[in-house]
Amino acid sequence: MQYVRVTGTRGGALHRELSGRQVGMIALGGAIGTGLFLGSGLAISLAGPAVVVAYLVAALVALALAYALAEMIVVHPEAGGFGAVAQRYLGPLAGFVQRWMYWAAVAVNLGSEVVAAGLYVRFWWPQLPLWLPVVVFSVVMLGINALAVRFFGEFEYWFAMIKVAAIVVFVLLGLTYVVVGLPSRPAVGFGGLVEHGGFAPNGLGSVWLALTVVTFSYLGTEAVAVAAAETRDPARSVPRAARGMVVRLLLFYVLATLIVVTIVPWQQAAGADGVEQSPFVTLFALAGVPAAAGIMNFVVLTAALSAMNTNLYVSSRMAHSLALDGFAPKWVGRVSPSGSPRNALALSAGGLAVAALVSVVSPQQAFPIMLGLALFGALVTWLLIFASHLAFRRARAGQPRPAVRLPGAPVTTVLAMAFVLAVLVTTAFTEQFDTAWKAGLPFTALLVVLYYAVRRRSSPAATGHRVEVDPQ
Repeated sequence: MQYVRVTGTRGGALHRELSGRQVGMIALGGAIGTGLFLGSGLAISLAGPAVVVAYLVAALVALALAYALAEMIVVHPEAGGFGAVAQRYLGPLAGFVQRWMYWAAVAVNLGSEVVAAGLYVRFWWPQLPLWLPVVVFSVVMLGINALAVRFFGEFEYWFAMIKVAAIVVFVLLGLTYVVVGLPSRPAVGFGGLVEHGGFAPNGLGSVWLALTVVTFSYLGTEAVAVAAAETRDPARSVPRAARGMVVRLLLFYVLATLIVVTIVPWQQAAGADGVEQSPFVTLFALAGVPAAAGIMNFVVLTAALSAMNTNLYVSSRMAHSLALDGFAPKWVGRVSPSGSPRNALALSAGGLAVAALVSVVSPQQAFPIMLGLALFGALVTWLLIFASHLAFRRARAGQPRPAVRLPGAPVTTVLAMAFVLAVLVTTAFTEQFDTAWKAGLPFTALLVVLYYAVRRRSSPAATGHRVEVDPQ
């Protein structure tokens, strides 16, 4: 059966109402989660102070991804973002597998985020049953996403702004403490980087193992591509968001982690568990900030809700774009008069409910497998994004250059792709992430089988774009 693409209607059902500042915060909200605030203990336990190098290397790869995406999305600001681009340049099988795998990965993360948010609320009210805040936050976030996209964008802007402000304050306080000192606290200097067993106390191999954890921290950088179809001026906003990621990722991950392992012995930071042990709380308390633990708990709560908000958004848009291409039921592609794909949102809510239920009922058995699936799916998504960029460059050879380009490509693209592949292979030998292959390979095989089953049952017209507006 020949694949048919109807390009004229792609993205037409979604309203272009996101501003440039909102797109920038959506990108940032997707890339920065609660792990940074709670110390990234696992990565630090593996690499010690050398975890800073791991964060720097992974940041460069994430930036390559951001620029590759911006280059492609400026030319193709379509519903489905990188999934639509993969389908255009790598074929419908790649587009099908990538989008459904990414949707599943995001659905799992949604479940972990809403449960984490519920646990943060119990910091103040320990007697509260966990299911209550989980249900309340789920309903609230679904309600925000069901509104017109400009309302989602505004909510996400302020959610992300809270954690950005917290990181900026932490970095400024930390630098002051390290170089100048705080009231009644002399400057500590940078000796902490080498005074506790050396800069890389567990050897260079441990730095590579830490990269499996650190790379997971940057997953979400790709969210900016999904927002392009609803951006007022994607040719201007998407490149600006990609460039903004350069400074922000270096500042928020690399510099913040450097301060953590400088002011807190790495063994202590590695053992930190919970809000009260967060290096952020330690520094705020040293600076005399009243109720530092309570303030930090509020910040990590908003960080979890921000990540949940963004992931609901990208998962619903992925499902919506699959329906446009005939790879999901037609009803998933319908949108409300305000341009919100509410049926796709309902589908994502089902995944949220399952993931949240599993995380509560069977956290020791089933949930690690689901998290392994999320990691595998996210890394495969990155691989296919870089593969799409190589095909994109080849197909557009000799054509006018986009407003933003990945420097050094295609060499940069190949190197970044090799790095992601190496990290994916390494997960099979990492105790914390070995479930990635156990869950990921069977799920990939299942998706391939489903693709051929769907393709056989679909007519050529069914693989084009159908836009249906729900009259309700």
